[in-house]
Amino acid sequence: MNNIRRFLLYALLGIVCFSLWNAWQKDYGAKLEPAKLVAGPEQEVPTVVKPTITTPKEAVPSARIISVRTNVLDVDIDTLGGNVISAKLLKYPLSLKQSDVPIEILSHDPERLYVAESGLIGVRDHKPLQYSSAQKKYSLQTQQKDLSVTLMWHDRKGLSISKTFNFVRDAYVVDINYQLTNKTNDDWSGQFYSQIKRRKPKKNGGFLRLRTYTGAAISSPERPYEKIYYNKMDAKDLGRDIKGGWVAMQQRYFLSAWVPDQTKTHHYYSHVADKDVYTIGMTDAISAAAGQQTQFDAKLYVGPEIEENLAPLAKGLDLTIDYGWLWIISVAVFWLMKHIYNLVGNWGWSIVIVTILIKLIFYKFSESSYRSMAKMRELAPKMKDIRARYADDKAKMSQATMELYKKEKINPLGGCLPQLIQIPFLIAFYYVLIEAVQLRHAPFIFWIHDLSAKDPYFILPILMGICMFLTQRLTPVSPDPTQARIMMFLPVVFAVLFASFPAGLVLYWLVNYLVSGLQQWYIMRKYLRAKQ
Repeated sequence: MNNIRRFLLYALLGIVCFSLWNAWQKDYGAKLEPAKLVAGPEQEVPTVVKPTITTPKEAVPSARIISVRTNVLDVDIDTLGGNVISAKLLKYPLSLKQSDVPIEILSHDPERLYVAESGLIGVRDHKPLQYSSAQKKYSLQTQQKDLSVTLMWHDRKGLSISKTFNFVRDAYVVDINYQLTNKTNDDWSGQFYSQIKRRKPKKNGGFLRLRTYTGAAISSPERPYEKIYYNKMDAKDLGRDIKGGWVAMQQRYFLSAWVPDQTKTHHYYSHVADKDVYTIGMTDAISAAAGQQTQFDAKLYVGPEIEENLAPLAKGLDLTIDYGWLWIISVAVFWLMKHIYNLVGNWGWSIVIVTILIKLIFYKFSESSYRSMAKMRELAPKMKDIRARYADDKAKMSQATMELYKKEKINPLGGCLPQLIQIPFLIAFYYVLIEAVQLRHAPFIFWIHDLSAKDPYFILPILMGICMFLTQRLTPVSPDPTQARIMMFLPVVFAVLFASFPAGLVLYWLVNYLVSGLQQWYIMRKYLRAKQ
């Protein structure tokens, strides 16, 4: 039994160490230069001219702002450059206490700068264009399905540009269409760029910051989802030619992303200014012969990380829902959770039901484990006798213990191996509970008003600790007094540790321990009856 306990403790320690090492590598790991992807021979990538990166020192004057409101988005557009400088998500409140204040993803506040920019290089010496619009405010009316906002610019030489933002009801994606008309006598050529600029968020600390990803990401045919950490951009500017793809800035639950034409090759770049303002984007070659027009466009997504919204836009964009290395299991778990939620209408009960279903699926493994524990419990007096008899000779103690196992036909690892098989599913479920935006501000029952926040009264962590303690009472006690005391103290440690975790995660562990305890009690009782 001593060996089994040590094995379980080392397994748990190994999982924790791996998680911490993974988090450390994300924040402080070696800065590797990504391999460059060269465009195919069918399309030549022109010499790249990056847009001039500037960092505003103050908020945009209200005179330059055009406001656009749909049923899900409240957007501000700066007429200087035609950039999206603010985006609020109307269906996602800032907090439960501020339920009438929508969360703001994009912002032109210099202290938390986060904007989505697009424009042309080659017009007015790369300076932002001053657009005009027919109105200062636009609103999607109840009977409307879509809304278009057009900005106009022209010069005296005959070059004109229209930039149209197309909004759709219930959608977080904005189609941005450019039309360049060249009425001059000369051919025109330049580059179109789309980029996201963000001041690096301040670290809040805590467990969730280590687990959830905040930073940039890109996509390529070879790697549909690749994180571009801030420290990687600090080390060297990104420079790649990629067919299709996208760029994004992520945070927990939400993201912004530019999705270009997936049939063309684009040049992806990054830049760091003022030490903490990070820009990631792409450029495309654009040309218009004298007397001709040309059109080009891109899609801007600003919204929640929901698979149904992201997957249709581009390959790999739904992978920004960061379920970790067990994502394929996590996707299946969330699929099941979502379907149960559609039946019961409560994410808390969905967590409870899915946890129970997982325990039932692995019942046979649990039965094997608990039967092994029951056998070990019967051997406890004999194990204690061996320990007393060979207290001064560890080698003979181990030999006598193995002989006893062989005689009684017991596998010393039989109690833990079936449990270890379930660990990937438990970790995958844990990823879902941490990352799913659907659980943000989702109520359960009584005092639990937000499954993504900690239990305000710590009732769930206390109940979890009690269930863990009662479950341990059913488990054979180690003959080592020190190890036995450590195991009995673990419920207190876990209750304190989980006190600051999201209520949904604690609910999952509470139900897991409760069902495990009931299964263990039933199986061991069944085993003892069969022995009589």
